[in-house]
Amino acid sequence: MKNTPLCKISVSTSIEAEDAVAHLFQTLFGQPASSYVDADTRATTVSIFLPQSQDHRAIRTALSAGLKRISQCGLDPAPAKISLRKVRQLDWAESWKRHFKPITVGAKLLIKPSWSRRAARPGQSVVILDPGLSFGTGQHPTTDFCLQQLCAHRHPATLQSFLDIGTGSGILAIAAAKLGFTPVEAFDFDPESVRVAQENAQRNDVLDKIKLHQADLTRLPRRSAQKHDLLCANLISNLLLAERERILARLKPGGVLVVAGILKTEFAGVRTAFEKAGLRLLADRAENEWQSGSFRS
Repeated sequence: MKNTPLCKISVSTSIEAEDAVAHLFQTLFGQPASSYVDADTRATTVSIFLPQSQDHRAIRTALSAGLKRISQCGLDPAPAKISLRKVRQLDWAESWKRHFKPITVGAKLLIKPSWSRRAARPGQSVVILDPGLSFGTGQHPTTDFCLQQLCAHRHPATLQSFLDIGTGSGILAIAAAKLGFTPVEAFDFDPESVRVAQENAQRNDVLDKIKLHQADLTRLPRRSAQKHDLLCANLISNLLLAERERILARLKPGGVLVVAGILKTEFAGVRTAFEKAGLRLLADRAENEWQSGSFRS
């Protein structure tokens, strides 16, 4: 079983089209994709792993059509190079064991794979999260910023609620539960992401502390009786702007909103929109092509 061949399907694309290409993979293959950005060249590769028994010609045709649609929407996916390569599952797994290392988030949080023997420091909560065939492990700068803000705004011995919009692997909700936020709620429009998040939460013994469900932000009521002390929205800027009213309806007065997943060139517009809604910028960070920020209502 460990030597079962897999097919690694990749598309080389641009930073601006990374999220759109990842969404294309999600739509075509039914599971989230992983993204890698070369720190020197800024070359972006979006990949997914599937069983080897696939129709390669059909995959190339579907991806080519999807990349054409992305281009027609105004995003440049160049170089848009499609590659399919056979890898052994054992090689793939061992490669991750060599390269995926524990991540320390300040003094409060340690994120590590199950094979790591790294011990937590006193007072440090541990999140176990292995990279899978599709994954979200906290290495992306936007996720890292959200984790940093979770730690920074957690006040011990204080009841604080948390909402994660677009939970993906569930890493933020799991970290929030480990840090003592309660209640914790998380949702994603993709049922596969919700399933993966539930498995990860169960592995970390916090499934009973998180309300995980499938929901579409664009279809939620514009008003909400339930409001949260801290809200993370790791979403593309267009969605943040279009659904600003629905997002803010779920934030308590004086609460903190963390927004991420924003290109540096688009952050100023997002900041202006939320400041016009009465929020004040607390912190922001730019890394590679991304910029994230936290606001207080």
